[in-house]
Amino acid sequence: MAKRRLIDKTFDKLVDQITETYEGDFGINFIDAANLPVRGKIIEVVDLLFELLFPGHTGNKAVTRSNVRYIVGDVLSQVYAELSEQIKRAYQYQCRITNCGHCDCTLRAEKVTGELLEELPRIRELLKGDVQAAYDGDPAAKSYEEIVMSYPCIIAIATYRIAHELHVREVPLIPRIMSECAHMKTGIDIHPGASIGGHFFIDHGTGVVIGETSIIGRNVKIYQGTTLGALSFRRDDCGRIIKGGKRHPTIEDDVTIYAEATILGDVVIGKGAVIGGNTWVKESVPAGMTVSSPGPDLVYRKQKTAKRRGA
Repeated sequence: MAKRRLIDKTFDKLVDQITETYEGDFGINFIDAANLPVRGKIIEVVDLLFELLFPGHTGNKAVTRSNVRYIVGDVLSQVYAELSEQIKRAYQYQCRITNCGHCDCTLRAEKVTGELLEELPRIRELLKGDVQAAYDGDPAAKSYEEIVMSYPCIIAIATYRIAHELHVREVPLIPRIMSECAHMKTGIDIHPGASIGGHFFIDHGTGVVIGETSIIGRNVKIYQGTTLGALSFRRDDCGRIIKGGKRHPTIEDDVTIYAEATILGDVVIGKGAVIGGNTWVKESVPAGMTVSSPGPDLVYRKQKTAKRRGA
């Protein structure tokens, strides 16, 4: 009994110490913040949107020619209800931190959700091109179905194309939640603010980073470990980073970027250029040029054969 009282006393003290750290805190706790979007719900919405973008591929819904209209209508209704609720919460969060008292967050959320759903046919056409690019660009690909069902780049690119539509409509929080969930699944980090053209392929994918203000044209192929990053950050008089402005590369049409290449800053990689593996690029590259890094000298030594005992 005495031991139990000691544990209770220790826990009471610990509870007080932890809750004291919440006082005056902003941003890393969510107390009294029922108007924040729910991460799990957003993931569920992305899964539902994938049912519309790639019907039947998950096996969650048996889609046939006879029931496809029913399935699409049912999923659209679910997405509209659930996503508009999460977007409303995101707008309410924004209004709370900006002390906005005049927005109709529900109406704004319903409008943006409707606009995203209207973009789905166009997103589907873009994704068809992305799958085609993967099939054309990877000699190991045996079918479109294999690509959709197994290639991490399709998850990352499809999620990006959804999140981007919300980002350009200035929806807080949700686009980044979507893209970071795809990042955790695939190892591919595409900021929803990037602008990416059609017929886009990321081969293998692990470790790819595409920054917020990157612009990527059509028919671009990049390999694992590629970084499209910022070179430096402008700071104010107090040393704080100044946000906004173009700070990531522009990749023009028909460019290929090989593994572990790093391209930094507001530079332009011209149409048809090839960026070799393990390169570090901080200047613009003219159209049609190939950039490579001199390889290390390789040393070959013949292994010595160990003598057998008694020989």
